[in-house]
Amino acid sequence: MPDQRFELRAIGTVSSDEDGVALLIDEPFRDGLIGLEGFSHVNVLWWCHFLDSPEYRSVLVADRPYRDAPERLGIFATRSPLRPNPIALSPVPVRSVDVERGLVHIAFIDAEVGSPVIDIKPYHLAADRVREATVPTWCAGWPQWYEDSQSFDWGAVFENAR
Repeated sequence: MPDQRFELRAIGTVSSDEDGVALLIDEPFRDGLIGLEGFSHVNVLWWCHFLDSPEYRSVLVADRPYRDAPERLGIFATRSPLRPNPIALSPVPVRSVDVERGLVHIAFIDAEVGSPVIDIKPYHLAADRVREATVPTWCAGWPQWYEDSQSFDWGAVFENAR
């Protein structure tokens, strides 16, 4: 079924205000935030709208995107925003939730202001953590914990950052 299609609808956008970065949830979806208070992190699914074109959607192989990677990597072995469906997943720390105003203040996200948010899922230890996960040797030196990614020298990892 290669021509099977699905309908996605943005539930909000990545925004920025005087309090920092936030997910601004559209009014019809705000009740979906009820009970989100108390979760330290959420997984945000967002649309890479700046890279949504037939040209970018057709990229299936990347020429050595990471310095220690093989010469070529399939796009599904990368976190590149160039994909058949430009969906990104970002786990983010939650600072506060305001259901009434539709705001989920977060510490940071690797999306641009204005990026469409397509879903939010609470981070659950039993569902989002794997005890014995492994990675290929070419990325084994990357941070093992999300929090360590902020201070990691990602410029030393990417091939085009030389």
